[in-house]
Amino acid sequence: MLKNLYIHIGNHKKQLLFFLVAMSLSILVAGSTQRYGFLGPLAVLALAAAGTFVIASFNNPRIAFIFYFAYCFVLGFVVKTFLNIPVGLAMDAILLLTWGSLLVNMNKFNWKSLKNEHVMLSLIWFGISLLQVLNPYGGSLTGWFNELRFTALSWLLIAPIVFLLFNQMADLNRFIAFILFFSCLATLYGVKQLYIGLTGGERQWLDAGNNVTHILGGKLRAFSIYSDAGQFGASQAIMAVIAMVLAMGPFSITKRLIFGAIALIMLYGMAISGTRGALFALVSGLAYALFLSKNFKMLIVGSVFALGGLGVLKYTKIGDEIFQVRRLRSALDPKDASFNVRVENQKKLKFLLRDEPFGAGLGMSGMNGTTYNADKPIANIQPDSYWVKVWVMYGIIGLLIWFGINSYIIGKCSGIVWNLKDPKLKAKMIALTSGTVGCFICSYGNEVMNGLPSSVIMFMSWSFVFISPWLDEKAKIKADGDDL
Repeated sequence: MLKNLYIHIGNHKKQLLFFLVAMSLSILVAGSTQRYGFLGPLAVLALAAAGTFVIASFNNPRIAFIFYFAYCFVLGFVVKTFLNIPVGLAMDAILLLTWGSLLVNMNKFNWKSLKNEHVMLSLIWFGISLLQVLNPYGGSLTGWFNELRFTALSWLLIAPIVFLLFNQMADLNRFIAFILFFSCLATLYGVKQLYIGLTGGERQWLDAGNNVTHILGGKLRAFSIYSDAGQFGASQAIMAVIAMVLAMGPFSITKRLIFGAIALIMLYGMAISGTRGALFALVSGLAYALFLSKNFKMLIVGSVFALGGLGVLKYTKIGDEIFQVRRLRSALDPKDASFNVRVENQKKLKFLLRDEPFGAGLGMSGMNGTTYNADKPIANIQPDSYWVKVWVMYGIIGLLIWFGINSYIIGKCSGIVWNLKDPKLKAKMIALTSGTVGCFICSYGNEVMNGLPSSVIMFMSWSFVFISPWLDEKAKIKADGDDL
């Protein structure tokens, strides 16, 4: 009898496991409801969902990273909804879970593919950032660690992901569709903020001091589901560049119309953010796209139109009755009060850094500076630029290294794009490369490429460009470049 029972259990392991789990959850839900009321079963179900997610992630690391990528887009909204909970740490936990799964399943992946300049340079920059813990300026260790997460560690952990997990043409197509879809949702939510209203958490966030920069002349600068209006506007400008380049690519009429419509949505999102620096992301990104396409006639025509548009903004008052137009126009005004404050701040920083060739250390500038190093004068001067922030933290030597790394990667991507044969793949790579150029240039005015989701999009875009020669070879065998 026992033998038959053992055989029966052995043949029905999955059904028995399901029954035991279901019974355990039922008992937990019943017990927690009796003791804690409505919150009890919610906590039990959340724990069960988390457990299922962890198990699924260890079976397939793609699941964890896709969830991480989506979370990067909505983190700003989640932070403003749960103001007193460190929800940002969940993002790091999910990324570490992805890498834990990669290491557990390491035999399934081609680790030799990580021998490339993008991954190597991200490792070098991480090493330089790690050494900043020894900076004699005397900054907070907590501030150094929090800054390290964004300035170097995320780059090091994200750069290899495409090479290991998302190295097929279908993955590239899904990536482009993913970022355009979420960006469209972000614009729609920005419209909701303007015309329907803000949530309680968003109003509380504004009242905490952010209304100074987000309500100007009684007009709200939409920040959507992102951290702030600067990140929202710049991201939409970068996405507009990508969509416009794809709209001009060798795709079907239907797809080109869809990309064109998405570009218009992105431009509207850029406008309602009131982010002036986004204009430079748009102009530089489109100019670089024309340069990469080697369509020099179009480059000349595009330059004429761009200069004409900038001329209208700078030398006329056309559209001044529209708040968003006035904001863009102020970006070209050398007498603008905000611009002059930035210039004065940079003069103060130059004086304080005169004897600091390696900078003041990580966490000594921006939000981490005011939070963890408020006793240091340099930490209380806002950089108002990621380029300036790098200069403050790493010094002139670190700034030159950082600038050289970014310039090399962009140059390498450009060379790769020029040598691609498949026209559809080439159009996608031009779009992604130009988007990263816009992101890099725009970061002179705002901390764009160090914020979410722009940083993740930028690092993944570079990795996709680096694997595009492999995809180009596959396209010769199987023409799947039009699956987007």
